[in-house]
Amino acid sequence: MEHISQFIDIFLHLDKYLSAIIQSYGYVTYLILFIIIFCETGLVVLPFLPGDSLLFAAGAFAAKGDMSIGILYALLCIAAVAGDSVNYEIGSFIGPKIAKQEKTRFLNKEHIERTHKFFEKYGAKTIIIARFIPIIRTFAPFVAGIGDMGYKKFLHYNVIGGVSWIFICLSAGYFFGNIPTVKHNFTFVILAIVIISILPALIEYIRHKNLKRA
Repeated sequence: MEHISQFIDIFLHLDKYLSAIIQSYGYVTYLILFIIIFCETGLVVLPFLPGDSLLFAAGAFAAKGDMSIGILYALLCIAAVAGDSVNYEIGSFIGPKIAKQEKTRFLNKEHIERTHKFFEKYGAKTIIIARFIPIIRTFAPFVAGIGDMGYKKFLHYNVIGGVSWIFICLSAGYFFGNIPTVKHNFTFVILAIVIISILPALIEYIRHKNLKRA
């Protein structure tokens, strides 16, 4: 429980923790951000890592001159695209074995099934759309690897989705993160980002449940 409360505290106060990391580690902060974004998109067992909110916070600090927005764009685009590619390969390698199991220790099969529903509705465009939806974002490339989507086709959507996601979230933080109202209510802004990003998945889940009952 203590670890969970610490994680929630870090998540809700990303601005304070990121500021401390920048002051303590300097240029190593770029590597830390790279690893977090790579793991959040590339490792299917880590869907809970911050994505949208972390990018927004990083953009805000770049606007203050604490980091270079150009370096962030370049490094984090590579992290996002490489992460999804690794996740795809993991899905193609171990996915079929996991799909046959009724229960898995490290993966939530409900998340996999929900991602399957997204693929049924949006097809390959799921790879792009999922970039802006937490949890689905982590499972989409994994499910794509399990399915019949060829890697060339996947890579095309992966690059479009990854670059768009990084550009939009970083730019939002860069241009709006230091507005006084946003700066003084950063915790509420982070919560708003999370709520807005999970809303499409939540609506789809409720709609699916209602159809099942009907």
